[in-house]
Order: sequence, then C-alpha cells, then structure tokens
Amino acid sequence: MSWRADFAVLRHREVRLFLGARFISLLGSAVGPIALAFAVLDLSDSARTLGLVLASQSVPMVSLMLLGGAIADRLPRRLVLVVAHLVCGTTQATAAVLLLSGQAEIWHLMVLGATNGVATAVSLPALSGILPELVDAAELPQANAASGIARSTGTLLGGAVASVIVGFIGPAPGLAVDAAAFLLAAALLSRLPLTRLARTSKSLLKDLVEGWSDFIRTRWVVVISLVMFANQFVWVGCWVTLGPVIADESFGRAGWAISSVFLGLGFLTGGFLVLRVKPSHPLRFGILGILLMIPALLCLALAPRLPLVALCALGVGIGFQAISVGVDTALGQHIPLGKLSRISSYVMLATYAAMPLAQLTVGLIDTSPRTVELAAAAAFTTTLLLALCVPSVRNLPRLT
Repeated sequence: MSWRADFAVLRHREVRLFLGARFISLLGSAVGPIALAFAVLDLSDSARTLGLVLASQSVPMVSLMLLGGAIADRLPRRLVLVVAHLVCGTTQATAAVLLLSGQAEIWHLMVLGATNGVATAVSLPALSGILPELVDAAELPQANAASGIARSTGTLLGGAVASVIVGFIGPAPGLAVDAAAFLLAAALLSRLPLTRLARTSKSLLKDLVEGWSDFIRTRWVVVISLVMFANQFVWVGCWVTLGPVIADESFGRAGWAISSVFLGLGFLTGGFLVLRVKPSHPLRFGILGILLMIPALLCLALAPRLPLVALCALGVGIGFQAISVGVDTALGQHIPLGKLSRISSYVMLATYAAMPLAQLTVGLIDTSPRTVELAAAAAFTTTLLLALCVPSVRNLPRLT
C-alpha cells in the first residue's frame, strides 16, 4: 500500500481542519509551560512557588475531568472545544499583558492557571470524540495515526520555538504566542460541523452515574485505564524525574538533551509506523509497543551510556505512539459516540492522576535511582503481561 493511500483520510476537509487546529494548539502549548515557569521564577525566584502555580492548573484539571466528560457528551463537541480554546487563549493573553505591564503577581497567575485547568478538563474528553464524528470506523485508525503525527510535530516544533522566544526575548512573548495559538485553533475548530448528540437524560448527575456504570462494566476499558496509569507513573517517575538524575552522574546533561531529541524522533517515527502497520488488534499492538519502555528502564539502571540511552529513547517514543493510537482507536470504534467522552475521561483521569503520584513517590523513596528503575521495569512488565492475559483486551478487533 502506498503512502498516498495511508494519508487518504486527509481528503476530508474536516479532518484537515481538526489536525491543523491540534498542531497549532499543541505548538503553543509546548511554549506556554516553559514561558510560565520562567515568569514565575522571575517574580518569586522560588521553586516552591512555581510548584504552587503549576498545581493551580493541574488540580482542577484532574479533579474535574469526569465532569468534563459528561459535559462533552451532552453538548456539541465542537462548541465545547471552541469555548475551551477561547478561554485558554484569553487566560494566556491576560498573563502576557500583566507581565509586559509589570503588574503581574503570583496570585494572578494562579487564578488564570486554575481557569485554564477547568477549560482543559472539559476540552480533553471532548477531543476524544471529534475524530469518530468526522470519519467512519474503518478510517479511524488512520485518522488517529495522522493526529499522532500532528501532535508530535507540534510539540517538537513548540520546544524549538520556546527555546528561541523565551530564551532570547522573554516569558511574556512566549505566553502571547501560546495565546495566539489557542485563538487560531479555536477559529479552525469553529469551522467543523456542529454535531448534536441525543441526550440520554436531563440530569448531569445521572450522566455521571451512568458513565461510571458503563465504565466499570466494560472490562477492557478498566484494564487499559490501569495500563495507562502504570505507563504514566513509570514515565513520569522513572524517565522524566529520575532520568536526569542518572544522566547527571553518568553521561551528562548534554547527553540527556540529545536523548530527548531521539525521544521526539521516536514519536514521529512511531506515528508513521502506526499509520502504515494498521494492526488488527489495537490494544494488543499498543501494549506490546509500550513494552519498549522496559529496555529504557534497564538501560538507565544497568548501562547508562549515551548511545544506548538515545536508542532506547527512540523506542520509547515509538511505543508511546503505539499505545496512544491503539487506545484511541479501540475507544473510538467500540464505544458509542454518546458515551465516548464520559468513558474516555476515566482513561484520561488515570493517566493524569499518575503524574503527581509518581513525582511524590519517587521523592519519598530512600534508595538508589538505579534500584528504582530496576523495580519499575519488573513491575511494569508484570502489569503489561497481566493485561494481555485478559481476553477482551488481547482480542479486541479493529473494525474495518
């Protein structure tokens, strides 16, 4: 099959609009956190204060994720996304203006961050249902793979843009770029068709209860949520947090930066591979793919040398794309559209809740980082193999 056929899903104007919006918003979102971090440090010169500002966004995002899923199943998803992007664009623009005018205070950034977190809690579940609305089930794996490529490219370029703007001009222009990206993405999303879903009830609370019931009854979704939790826990704790510690005492900070470049290349490579492979069992493919995290953990523990770590980082990026596209495809093809955002919000909640738990756990463990890497490799391998033992996970088919 030719590459032209692989990208045939781009013939749909709506898909091109959505992918363009995702690319632009993620490019800006790669700049925003870096700009915000340096803005807070300029104002306070305190790592503790930076943690509080970042938490002001992450706490409402995680705590309201399930509510966001219920809202996204009741309202037109395009409308939800447009409003959320406008809110995020406005908060980032306000922060930029406050910084440029010299009026910014920490509490301003915390309030704006909390508002941003609420908007994100609603928009993330809504995103899960857009592509299944735009393409049929047979084209969904292709559309998800193309979305993964757009996501990876936007994030990679955003990092480069951030290094130039924040490093040479300042944090405020970086936040302004993020604001402009959100607003431009909102303009593109507003051109998508307005799809209305039939409400199953008149009560938002009842929708939340039904969402929990549907989630807990669907065994493969429960299992894959646990897999995504474990994956994010290991990623944040062992790679993002402990990886730099091990690099600092072995192959150096410059080497860690190089390995991060290879990680980004892995994301891109994985997107193209998933687009081409088209696995018949998406969850099986995704779990087998994320097993590529194991060599990275073992390498950091036993042989932290730059060539090996860089190669493992490439594999980690490929594995992340495999699990991401596999899960998105399984949810989009096997969960009814009217319930998709609510059920997806549980998977997202498991993923995002793992981040602070991993950071706290790693900080409290009083042992060598390399020992933690080995223990995590063993536990993560066991988790993935147990997940593959569940028939509904292993045998869930791709719809063609």
